[in-house]
Formats: sequence, C-alpha cells, structure tokens
Amino acid sequence: MTKSELIQRLADQNPNLFRRDIERIVSTIFDEISDALYRGGRVELRGFGAFSVKERAERVGRNPRTGKSVNVEKKYVPFFKAGKDLRDRLNADS
Repeated sequence: MTKSELIQRLADQNPNLFRRDIERIVSTIFDEISDALYRGGRVELRGFGAFSVKERAERVGRNPRTGKSVNVEKKYVPFFKAGKDLRDRLNADS
C-alpha cells in the first residue's frame, strides 16, 4: 500500500473529513516518527510494532562488479519490530 492509497482508504472510511485534512494528518504522523528516530528515540505503536534505529558498524565490503575490497562507513538504519498482535494476526490463517 502506498501513502496515497492509505489516504484514499482513510478518506473512503471517513467521508466527514476533507481529503486535504487526512493528507495533513498522515504526513504529520510520518514526520513525527521520522523526527523521533532522527533524535535517536524509539516509536512504539501498541499492537502494531516498534520503530527504532540500529547502528551498522564500519566494515570491508566487496564491489560485485570488480571484486575489489571497499570500505563501507558506519551508518544508521531504521528498524521495525512487529508487535505480538500484528504477528498473531499475520499467522492466524496458517
């Protein structure tokens, strides 16, 4: 699902709200999650999951085209861990 599909689905479910208001709400939520992660925080949405930031250490990688060794700098990557309710819902039919 894309951001625009999410906005459309919310607009369909809430005909009393203007689409521009829904767009603003969704964008604000995403911005707040991004800002919290940027500040080194963690965002937990009960029943859904938790967003956090993990550090990947500097390492020596390999260029797949040439085979030469390449230094890969330390970096931070977003990480999502699904909550128990979400995992249970995904595995309910299996």
